Amino acid sequence: MLRPKLPTMPQPTGQVTPPAVVIEPTTITPGTPPPSAPAAPAPVPASTRPTVQLTPGTALALVGGGTAVVLVVGAVLVSMLLAVAITAASVAVCAVVLRSLLTSQHRR
Repeated sequence: MLRPKLPTMPQPTGQVTPPAVVIEPTTITPGTPPPSAPAAPAPVPASTRPTVQLTPGTALALVGGGTAVVLVVGAVLVSMLLAVAITAASVAVCAVVLRSLLTSQHRR
């Protein structure tokens, strides 16, 4: 009825094979020094970003903010656990009531 239309693979364009590497032979004449090793890389310039300096007030604010985040996340997790526990207890009570109703019907 409905069939998906599969896309076709596009054909490669341009050069599809890697270029051939041309090796040129060199002659070594005695008495000439070997080529020197490349120079060491230049040193990296120092960063222009300012360094972060923590003042006692900033450190206290960071500690207070971190404590607040931990307390909020903990409260959310505990409330979710409490909700699951209350739901499980209510389902268990409903199961006990239904079981007692069903067994009392069989006795009559």
